Amino acid sequence: MDGHNAAAMNGHVKEEKASESQSPEVNPGRPDKCSPVVIDGVTLNGPALDLGAAENFLHQAMDIVMKDAVGKATDVREKVCEWRSPEQLKELLDLELREGGEADSKILQHCRDAIRYSVKTTHPRFFNQLYGGLDPYSLVGSFITEAMKPSLYTYEVSPVFTLMEEAVLAKMMDMIGWEEGGDGLFNPGGSVSNMYAMNVARYHHCPDVKELGLSAMPRLVMFTSQECHYSVSKAAAFLGIGTKNVYVVLSDKRGKMIPSALEEQIKAAKNEGAVPFMVNATAGTTVLGAFDPIEEIADICDRHNLWLHVDACWGGAALMSRKHKHLLKGIHRANSVAWNPHKMLMACLQCCAFMVRGKTGLLQHCHSAQASYLFQQDKFYDVSYDTGDKSIQCSRKPDAFKFWLMWKALGTSELEHRVDRAFSMARYLVQEIKKREGFRLLMEPEYANVCFWYIPPSLRSMPDSPDFWQKVHTVAPTVKERMMKKGSMMVGYQPHGDKVNFFRMIIISPQVSRADMDFVLDEIHSLGKDL
Repeated sequence: MDGHNAAAMNGHVKEEKASESQSPEVNPGRPDKCSPVVIDGVTLNGPALDLGAAENFLHQAMDIVMKDAVGKATDVREKVCEWRSPEQLKELLDLELREGGEADSKILQHCRDAIRYSVKTTHPRFFNQLYGGLDPYSLVGSFITEAMKPSLYTYEVSPVFTLMEEAVLAKMMDMIGWEEGGDGLFNPGGSVSNMYAMNVARYHHCPDVKELGLSAMPRLVMFTSQECHYSVSKAAAFLGIGTKNVYVVLSDKRGKMIPSALEEQIKAAKNEGAVPFMVNATAGTTVLGAFDPIEEIADICDRHNLWLHVDACWGGAALMSRKHKHLLKGIHRANSVAWNPHKMLMACLQCCAFMVRGKTGLLQHCHSAQASYLFQQDKFYDVSYDTGDKSIQCSRKPDAFKFWLMWKALGTSELEHRVDRAFSMARYLVQEIKKREGFRLLMEPEYANVCFWYIPPSLRSMPDSPDFWQKVHTVAPTVKERMMKKGSMMVGYQPHGDKVNFFRMIIISPQVSRADMDFVLDEIHSLGKDL
């Protein structure tokens, strides 16, 4: 150990050694409190960490966080990213871990470098993913939970955050419309939420699977749209259901599941001797932002006695808006829902809720292992608040606090305004795309996903043909490379079905203004006009 910390620690060690050489008067009837206790050559009399030095380091580091990771990262005049290739970044960053520690000055520089070369996802011109922007209240919630290091398995170690998670989940379930209430938990990612849904649905259909495993099960199959999140097939593989037992249902041109096609798939599966157990509906698909017709899908699930899960990780935020919650009409009929407040509602990552309708104890029955060192039933308090046994995790972060604190600060009305503003900003961008030569809308958006092509001047006189579209296919990747190397903004692109590469703008942050929408279109033209 060297530098500031080493000096502080060495001073502490010297003080202990000095006490060893002194000969204070000792009460022969009691051991001397100042006498050194040494085990295996290690002195144990005092703490091995200089808390004063640690606090000083934290103050210096937080200054960097506030200046660089908050101030500069959210400043529209700064770059969204300082792009470097992996090889260049390895040269710039001292990645090697050594036997000895480094001085605080070097550690602080590592902090600066990590921030500098990271993508600024809180920047007003970051439109690349289904999250973005910065909420100060949620950020403070993150700071607090990291400082407190709680784990959400028992009330005794996490009393405050246990009650806060319960309160947040109850409010979210109220937004869904579950009058009978329900159960739930926050977990690391919407993909995990969808896995929970599949596991709980399977247990509900075949409770013996918990003890007897797959060997005792019939061939279970589930149904989801072709536009669903890829976590559905991953969950099927992980849980042993198998990706070939995920039946993909056709979607219409707007990306919505076709109910009649779902019913046909269910009947076909039954005719094959398979056992349908679940339907996954998507509320806000990743690329097009489409909402499956939940009400009609629920009718089909009722007829066939199937578990209905709604993946509302992206689209759940529309439930906060009286103007737009109709997009999720029928969600109150779902057996389970996944909803990520870290997306449009802007809670800090990760903040992902999985909820099950009804007070059935299904999460507990499905996942409980009854670890005796954690979940003793003879504790001095109400052990129903020990929520950890209904989770597949042991250690679990109190992610609900980040959302609770933000909701407390803003209120439901401001969260509603945040959602409505994102919709309105998307509509503005659509209007501008329609006005501008060289921009072509993929479709009218239903949500905050705005998908479009940029056609460079050299291609604008060409008729639509396979050759034309093949040339358009190369435009978005080149423009994306240029914008990232310039650091001016980040917008995603992808092909989709039979559609060649197009841009997908995701509009979330209240930091974003009309000027930023205009900038995006101007910048794409500037970067691609020579193609």
